[in-house]
Amino acid sequence: MENTTLLEVKNLKQYFKSGKTTVKAVDDVSFKIKKGSTFGLVGESGSGKSTIGRAIIRLYDPTEGKVILGGKEVSGKMTAEKKKYLTSKMQMIFQDPMASLNPRKKVIDIVAEGLDSNHLCKSKKEREEKVYAMLERVGLNHEQAGRYPHMFSGGQRQRIGIARAMIMEPELIIADECISALDVSIQAQVVNIMKDLQKERGLTYLFIAHDLAMVKYISDYIGVIHLGHFVEMGTKEEIFEHPVHPYTKSLLSAIPEPNPLTEPTKKLVTYDKAKEMVDYSKGTAHYLSENHMVLGTDEEVARWMAV
Repeated sequence: MENTTLLEVKNLKQYFKSGKTTVKAVDDVSFKIKKGSTFGLVGESGSGKSTIGRAIIRLYDPTEGKVILGGKEVSGKMTAEKKKYLTSKMQMIFQDPMASLNPRKKVIDIVAEGLDSNHLCKSKKEREEKVYAMLERVGLNHEQAGRYPHMFSGGQRQRIGIARAMIMEPELIIADECISALDVSIQAQVVNIMKDLQKERGLTYLFIAHDLAMVKYISDYIGVIHLGHFVEMGTKEEIFEHPVHPYTKSLLSAIPEPNPLTEPTKKLVTYDKAKEMVDYSKGTAHYLSENHMVLGTDEEVARWMAV
């Protein structure tokens, strides 16, 4: 794994106005992703994790902050040059494979969408060959290229989504809850395809999920997000073996144990932000090691470390 930073997010804020109220979906988050690694972003529904992914790829215009990809800033005013750079370097795999595929288009046209809009093929034959090769790579065959999305299973549709993203040969893939709508047995197949492609192509992933067990399997680094704030970040070993923040501990305690004898006796950790009187806006980033960060006041971090 290389040690160079591919993606850097600095003080990202994503606010949404609803009438007179402002919803702070993402509130001042910063992180880096090293080239060739997988950064797992975890948190419960509504924590802001998908919003981060969508702000990075510019499906939303960030309220504040900087997003730097491969040394170039991709936040700020969107220009034609910036858009072209973004689509060539970054792609997204969406949560719902049915909703993200155009039901009126054949698979060949769905997968070739990026090639067409960026004029990357000189002939129809070249376009066909690229699509067929990519479909084969994700476990589908070229005969399926003429079919429509409704003719496929959920797992197959997600493979089409992966093929559409991969055909652009991006450096960074944002996988937004890309396996949560699939059966458990299919989830493993899809993740293994992603891991194989990462090895082959040196891909970098931002893997957004709420399933910590799958995040542990695929990720090198993990960021735990709650109410728009990173509360803890570190290598997967640091997060799983030495969690500090009570919210991280509560998420880890909820992972089901495969042993039916120990599962009923397992101790669940509950986290109530108000009860613990934690104010994220007063907390600062405490680095326990080079990669391991915990958000909190000095007193909070000392208290959590003592437990």
